[in-house]
Amino acid sequence: MAEHKRVPSRRRRVLWTAACAFVALVVLGAGAAVYAYVRLNGNIKSVDIDNRLGDARPPAATDGSFNLLVLGSDSRNGENGDLAGGNTGDTARSDTAMVVHVNQDHSRAQIVSIPRDTLVTRPDCTDASGKTVPGAKRAMYNSAFESGGAACAVKTTEQLTGLRMDHYLQIDFAGFARVVDAIGGATVTTTVAIHDKDSGLDLPAGQHHLDGQQALAFVRTRHGVGDGSDLGRIELQKQMVKSLLQQAGGAGLLTDPVELWSIGDTMTKSVTTDSALGSVNALVGLVQELRGIGPDQLSMVTLPVETAPSDPNRVVAQQPQADQVWAALKADQAFPQTVVSAQPENPAQAAPTASPAAAPGASGATSAATSGKTASKPTPKATPKATPSAGAVR
Repeated sequence: MAEHKRVPSRRRRVLWTAACAFVALVVLGAGAAVYAYVRLNGNIKSVDIDNRLGDARPPAATDGSFNLLVLGSDSRNGENGDLAGGNTGDTARSDTAMVVHVNQDHSRAQIVSIPRDTLVTRPDCTDASGKTVPGAKRAMYNSAFESGGAACAVKTTEQLTGLRMDHYLQIDFAGFARVVDAIGGATVTTTVAIHDKDSGLDLPAGQHHLDGQQALAFVRTRHGVGDGSDLGRIELQKQMVKSLLQQAGGAGLLTDPVELWSIGDTMTKSVTTDSALGSVNALVGLVQELRGIGPDQLSMVTLPVETAPSDPNRVVAQQPQADQVWAALKADQAFPQTVVSAQPENPAQAAPTASPAAAPGASGATSAATSGKTASKPTPKATPKATPSAGAVR
């Protein structure tokens, strides 16, 4: 009998131990989840743009479509100072600016890149400290961010486009490089060699899988490819955006919890958002909304521009094409074909020529600038070579 009683006693101990272990795992798992949530939320920096701009803004769309202003800051603060070369002053400008329009059912997106050297009328702004920043006529577009921060960049963009910027997202040099590394790099193809001593990029012609710092140099490059203008650099940035979308959509990228944590931690530490996106829940919700958009569902153009009458090194919006682009986004329609067919060519994907300048080891700038599809190249007036002014970032 005694032996008979010991069996259930041992069984009860085993069951009790298993139950305690299960509860411990649940408690620890919940604790880890709470820690992760608090950690990621704490990483995110946000700006209350709505509060700073008030009600004097274009109305938000009511059909489900929305617009996102994405800026790449050229700040050299902290670890940024060692990356991507160029001027290392104390100020920061919006070195890259993209208006991202997501259509009403969130199945497609359109991106308009705004050249940083575009002359605009910058409105009066209030900076982060509450100080009034006077407006200016014929100011470079990227000076809005430098003068009045994120809110001024949004206000200037809304005045330029007539569109409400529903959200804002900013990333700096170091953040971009970290994000590229976190998702496993980016693959690009160039038919010409790229050698740019300012960005540090040195690529022979061909396909390359770039790490974070190489990808940063790629999107910063302009002197080593094409005609050296910012318009050529924007074409490289478009190629990078599509490459990153392709990489991020790769099978299994987000199925590993450890990998998912690493990517989330990296991304939340690398961005500044508007206050509406300033939480893990909001960012995850945005990613979920956009999860079906890949390279094939993305259309990209550069704002049509022409040489500024007042300065051959600056550009102004080309009319009526520029207004047609903004009207298309407002109506949630495709870009006009006349605008698409006149887009600048990607200098890294130009057909190499047989000239000596295009030989292996040469700069690649001549071949990229002088070859390609004549029908798709803009007129000389629309492709100025923007020489940087004093203090401008190379």
